[in-house]
Amino acid sequence: MDLALLRRLTTGEGWGLLQSLPPYEPGSELRLQQRLRDAGFEPDLVAAALHQSQLRARAVAKFGPFAQGMVFTADGLEQATRLEVAAQHAQRFRAAGVHTVHDLGCGIGADAMAMAGIDLRVRAIDADEVTAAIAAVNLRHWPDCSASQGLVEEFTPPAGEGARHVGAWLDPARRTPGVADITGRTRRLFRLDAISPSWETVQAVARALPATGAKLSPAFPHAALPPGAEAQWVSYDGEVLECAVWWGPLVRTAGRTAAVLGTGRGPTVVAEEQAEEHPPTVASLGDLGPWLYEPDRALLRAGLVGAVTAATGGRELDAGVGYVSAGRSEDLPFARRYAVVEAMPFNVKALRGWLRDRGIDRLTIKKRGVSLDADALRKQLRLPPKGRTEATVVITRVRSQQVVLAVQGA
Repeated sequence: MDLALLRRLTTGEGWGLLQSLPPYEPGSELRLQQRLRDAGFEPDLVAAALHQSQLRARAVAKFGPFAQGMVFTADGLEQATRLEVAAQHAQRFRAAGVHTVHDLGCGIGADAMAMAGIDLRVRAIDADEVTAAIAAVNLRHWPDCSASQGLVEEFTPPAGEGARHVGAWLDPARRTPGVADITGRTRRLFRLDAISPSWETVQAVARALPATGAKLSPAFPHAALPPGAEAQWVSYDGEVLECAVWWGPLVRTAGRTAAVLGTGRGPTVVAEEQAEEHPPTVASLGDLGPWLYEPDRALLRAGLVGAVTAATGGRELDAGVGYVSAGRSEDLPFARRYAVVEAMPFNVKALRGWLRDRGIDRLTIKKRGVSLDADALRKQLRLPPKGRTEATVVITRVRSQQVVLAVQGA
């Protein structure tokens, strides 16, 4: 969608058309498209409105009812911060006494909206002209906030008295330029040296405006964390969404932290000080306790498995695998607990016999720290195609040896 079409869609007749569309239903596009054309709407405007209707339906998962008043691009929606996480970002700035935030690389404006929603003044820019215009549409309810086209590299931070109560938020692009597939999505990048603006530019902004935060990939390397800054890995319903790096007054706990969020519950934050620096490991398969803990992925990314061993008195099955064995049962908001039913060295024939003897014909396979194709294993186990008796097995390592644990959720 070019800038001219966006303006037609978001004003006058185009906006009225978009807001009048019925809830999106897959398969109904052609009929609705023809009906709207017959009503006299231009074909390109109809196509743009129907595409927005489809994106809005997809966006409900991130933005809830707010999605129905927003405008999107496919890439912009995929990269946008979900509402609950954006609210956490905004609260950092407000708690630090920041009044104005320069959102540098604002995308469709998800974080800018969350900041504006708690009365922060936002000055947003994006390198792409159409994306910046979309952000401006999404910020239309806050007249004191703005979004325009601009390059982070050309941003001049305020200095002296003008920098008081001013912060910056950066969301560097982590995609290759150009279209990669038929949906219009571009390929995601994970290396810190591939982001745009560069990591050096992000750090330069943080030096100029100490109240700076940046949304980076969950693959952010621990060794790259600047002294005194905080890197927080954030998960939502078990999926790690980002690593946010914070500087200056926005730092709550220097070093590595993990924030575990989920549907209907606020964040649980785990910091390095809560974790054993070098978690103990299990001595042998026969030394396993009756409980197995699976840390949230945010803790795994942050290198904070030691928080689970510390909280349970347990031991990691093997260095780096993440699973923790313990002798006591604890309810932890940052780890899932299983009861261990059986533990044995990993052997396909032995596992097949164990499942058959117990009449198990549906299997959930979890694995970590081993090179194993779960689909290939499932075929080797020769389970009936439509089973009713279910089990969960964890295939991992103990003392560098592959093992299989049959577990039940607790």
